[in-house]
Amino acid sequence: MRLRAHPFIALAAGLGLAACATTPASDTQTQTATPFASTYRPAPSVPTLIRGATVFDGEGGEFANADVLMQDGRISAVGANLAAPEGAAIIDGAGRFVTPGIIDAHSHLGVYPSPSINATSDGNEMTQPNTAEVWAEHSVWPQDPGFLRAVAGGITTLHILPGSGNLFGGRGVTLRPVLEAVTVQEMKFPGAPQSLKMACGENPARVYGGRNTSPATGMGNVAVYRQAWANAQRYARRLERAENGEGDPPDRDLELETMAGVLNGDIRLQWHCYRADEMANAIEISHEFGFEIAAFHHAVESYKIADLLREEGICSAMWADWWGFKIEAYDGIRENIPFVHEAGACAIVHSDSEVGIQRLNQEAAKAMADGNRAGLDITRAEAWTWLSRNPARALGIEEETGTLTPGRRADVVVWSGDPLSSYAVAERVYMDGALIYERGADRDPPSDFELGQTYTERAQ
Repeated sequence: MRLRAHPFIALAAGLGLAACATTPASDTQTQTATPFASTYRPAPSVPTLIRGATVFDGEGGEFANADVLMQDGRISAVGANLAAPEGAAIIDGAGRFVTPGIIDAHSHLGVYPSPSINATSDGNEMTQPNTAEVWAEHSVWPQDPGFLRAVAGGITTLHILPGSGNLFGGRGVTLRPVLEAVTVQEMKFPGAPQSLKMACGENPARVYGGRNTSPATGMGNVAVYRQAWANAQRYARRLERAENGEGDPPDRDLELETMAGVLNGDIRLQWHCYRADEMANAIEISHEFGFEIAAFHHAVESYKIADLLREEGICSAMWADWWGFKIEAYDGIRENIPFVHEAGACAIVHSDSEVGIQRLNQEAAKAMADGNRAGLDITRAEAWTWLSRNPARALGIEEETGTLTPGRRADVVVWSGDPLSSYAVAERVYMDGALIYERGADRDPPSDFELGQTYTERAQ
């Protein structure tokens, strides 16, 4: 994605505007300098060779009767007749498919956990239109049973966002579904940038218009955006002058700190937006204030401006076929994802659902089939880029995961058959080369919130 320089932003790294977890040289080391830093540690792994499978590499390539070798938590090689290192686990891939792990770029697991009750519904701080100061990770409940369900669907990485009731919803966080985690820091993807969640359209206008406060209209939304970014620019300028020895820095303001991180490029902007005209307005605002938009989310009308999105380098995180549940979602079409892909823009399949995250492979299959029926020639390996490489790009982790490129983290799923078939299931899920899920195997220990169900089933 091309970066647009901004003349007013030159922020010192020590000011902590990004607040993302700085990665040490090794994931097994813990950093304490950054507040709420990642303490994620990959599970122990052994060299593993998967032999003779059909492989989607995440870059759009498909290889028959291929091998995948994982060593030291990384992809070592993909090819034919690979030699197994001494002591390696050998997996028979005959009749099976191997893919990169699925990355869900838009999830609310942990902040809206299962079962859905008021006590644990912590995703929307709907107290004012701009709550850029809040962090979704501070609401994540690591014991949400939804994380296990997601892993069983082939998920190895997911981005947790606040809800869309506010114009500025707060920071999002990229997590690993560590099923034994008791703190969110144990789940944080090392080095992944945080995001700022923004929302346009009906949601914030409905929430605040009903209170007789701004915004109540589309024009109110845009006015509040622009004033907030103007305030953030002033804050950033004062930081810059202080860094140059020209006066004292401003008092710390967590709201403006987040927004200054977006202006500086350290925090990625994820924008909930449905309509093409509103996405175009958002792009104009990004030009006015000099920041980048990583992705529009839901984006049911991206097909109308696919060329603009390609030129701007903005991804679209979309559903396969959700539409019509409110007016701004009414002009959705089933060919949205494939049309964006065909235009050369960045297409992503996302869930926004604790149920949909369990079958994102099937959502991609539906979109591929709709595109092919419309006359597009989209291969199944190309469709897989919507689930791994492209979401990794939108989250700023494409150098670490999303493809089976040697050197990337060994986030790998072994499927029982073609993963774009509704009959296929994830048989084995590897994260950093460690087997974290095997279909049919008992979990030991099971989730605290599934003990009764698990042990009752065993007793029977």
